[in-house]
Amino acid sequence: MSKKTFLFLVSFLGLALIGSIAAGYWLVSGGRIGGTETADLVGGPFRLTDESGAALSNEDLKGRYMMVFFGYTYCPDVCPTTLTVVTQALDQLEPAVRDKVEPVFITIDPARDTADALAAYSQHFHDKIHYLTGTPEQIAEVAKAYRVFYQKVESEEFSDYLMDHSTVTYLMGPDGRYVSHYGFNAEPDEIAQDLTKRITG
Repeated sequence: MSKKTFLFLVSFLGLALIGSIAAGYWLVSGGRIGGTETADLVGGPFRLTDESGAALSNEDLKGRYMMVFFGYTYCPDVCPTTLTVVTQALDQLEPAVRDKVEPVFITIDPARDTADALAAYSQHFHDKIHYLTGTPEQIAEVAKAYRVFYQKVESEEFSDYLMDHSTVTYLMGPDGRYVSHYGFNAEPDEIAQDLTKRITG
């Protein structure tokens, strides 16, 4: 790896970390703008296309806890790591608890992440995870609703581009409103314990 490539990767990961820290700080600090609570500011309706090519909306998932993560299939590190952690957390849940959880992966790279690409990618992780894509406009709208940062990053050292993006996994309640979030460093057992406590009371 050339020095230039190394510096580019360091800069790219640094941008991702900064975006994640900023999002995490906003959430942890209460996420208040003009007296409005986080639950009123994060999330919103969406109707996208899943890995099978079928339409899936937030309304289809209401009544269960929805875990929402934004990423892309070409991601070299953050996305597969997060999906692996989610997979391991789901495996730790009792079946009755797991049935009430709907993990959702929404691409921020719809140009490459077609339904077919998402279907192939889904084979590496838990089969409960939904993978969603859409038009650039649809993705921009849902990312804005969830206050997710993303942007294309290009370099002469690579034949293709990377995407810088937020790394927070949102937990939405059965009513569709924001409940909590998990940072990139969250462990599978931590997530499993939190979900079990919330769902079983």
